[in-house]
Amino acid sequence: MNYLSEVNELISNHANLKENIDRKQMIKEAVENKECVVSKNGALATWTPTESTGRSPKNTFIVENSVSKNIDWNSPNNIALKQELFNEIFKEAIKLLKEKNTLYVTDRVLGADAEFALPVKTITDKALHSLFVDNMFRAIPKNINESIFTGKEFNLLVLPYNKLDSEKFKELPSEIKTMAVAIDFENRIGIVFGSAYLGSVKKLMFTAMNYYLPEKGILPLHCSANEGINESALLLGLSGTGKTTLSADKNRALLGDDEHGWSDKGIFNFENGCYAKLIDLKKEKEPEIFEAIMHKADYLNHGAIIENAMIYPSLEFDFFDSRFTPNSRGSYLLSCLENIKKSSVSGHPKTILFLTADANGVLPPVSRLNAEQAMLWFLMGYTSKLAGTETGIVEPKSTFSRFFGEPFMPRNPNDYIKLFGEKLKKFNSKVYLINTGWSGGIFGIGKRIDLKQTRAMVNACLNGSIEKSKFNKNELFHLEFPETIEGVDSNILNPVNTWKDKNEFNSRAKKLAEEFSNHFDKAYGSKNIPKEIELQCPGK
Repeated sequence: MNYLSEVNELISNHANLKENIDRKQMIKEAVENKECVVSKNGALATWTPTESTGRSPKNTFIVENSVSKNIDWNSPNNIALKQELFNEIFKEAIKLLKEKNTLYVTDRVLGADAEFALPVKTITDKALHSLFVDNMFRAIPKNINESIFTGKEFNLLVLPYNKLDSEKFKELPSEIKTMAVAIDFENRIGIVFGSAYLGSVKKLMFTAMNYYLPEKGILPLHCSANEGINESALLLGLSGTGKTTLSADKNRALLGDDEHGWSDKGIFNFENGCYAKLIDLKKEKEPEIFEAIMHKADYLNHGAIIENAMIYPSLEFDFFDSRFTPNSRGSYLLSCLENIKKSSVSGHPKTILFLTADANGVLPPVSRLNAEQAMLWFLMGYTSKLAGTETGIVEPKSTFSRFFGEPFMPRNPNDYIKLFGEKLKKFNSKVYLINTGWSGGIFGIGKRIDLKQTRAMVNACLNGSIEKSKFNKNELFHLEFPETIEGVDSNILNPVNTWKDKNEFNSRAKKLAEEFSNHFDKAYGSKNIPKEIELQCPGK
């Protein structure tokens, strides 16, 4: 099948094609089409059907074809889709798009460095989704012809409110047969069918970048990045670890808060905007995010999209009401933030921070990692799920998400580990593990480490003053931690000091170390991970 020919024919022959229209026009049509409402402050508010208030990992597929040897099919997030079935979904998408009264076509790129920018053409029947692409992806640079992806444009078809015929697509490898978020790396085609969640568009394209870039010697990273004076830093962490909060620093310019690439030139943001969680958002705690979405402006000039948050008849938001979903989101331009680096590119990172929220209360709040340890913790991507956040969780549950972004890192693990190790060695980046979780006991008994203390530890890593301290070794977790840091209560730096019952601490620590070891064996035991990295795994 000639996918590109089909896409070009769709665009050429459609009677009402709106191609790269003005941003204000996108906003105007999204409101007129009743795809959203204008809130009191001018931001756009929208709500998706209940089946798509978040990503749909069990309905997200990778097409089996020539790329299959590069995909880690043992990863639970890499679900194979037969080429023939993808072809049928593609035909259905083209057929329905041809029948739409209006089509919106948006040409953008992913990647702030033009040399590595991936062009993407998004075709959808919804103005709001076109606006989301305008928020999140970047304008085409003048020198795009210099890109390594020249002539390799990616095409994305988005039908958020259409459903597949469950009988016709009964072979779809999921319980829900009406939805598919599918990506064909070989033919450079993505389809979002039946998922209205805006994040499905964003994450499909970042998965594409995370697949293509390693082949070019570029390491993709699910991280935030900022820049101080003549140095940059990366912050990697899963949801709830403080990545967005800690990367927002009045003394450091933000490059981006979610996805970056690390080339031999330095680091570059993939995005043009941010897509932040809004649940329990407070102006006092997250002033920049709050201002980005809640500043008052005429709706045609505002452009922030607030997705699935509670709103009252007064058109005011309540970010503390999670009855519809705890996954309310805000999409806004990076330019809405005060302290950003407009180019979104920087030199090689001097400091890399891995963030974890250990609800077991047994990891040091800050640890120094050597290269092998850094590769191990990068591979494991550890944090905790908390009691009460999901049905059936009654105590902290360990979560491992490879490279701090497992659903979006489709390749075999050594493809990412090898690049990471090479770049650490070549550019002499320092790596630290920051535990933003609990101290003095598990969640429900201990207390979360104070944000001011965490910021002091982060600053010590960034400015290098942490290296002035004497370090002690935690043998169970193979971690070195400092005895003192300016502005930090030294008692908390060794977590055992904060527990009343030392035996209970040791028991909980051994339990977590065993979970690390068991997960490593299950996920990576057959993946030929270098032995020197394996030996840094807790419990080994």
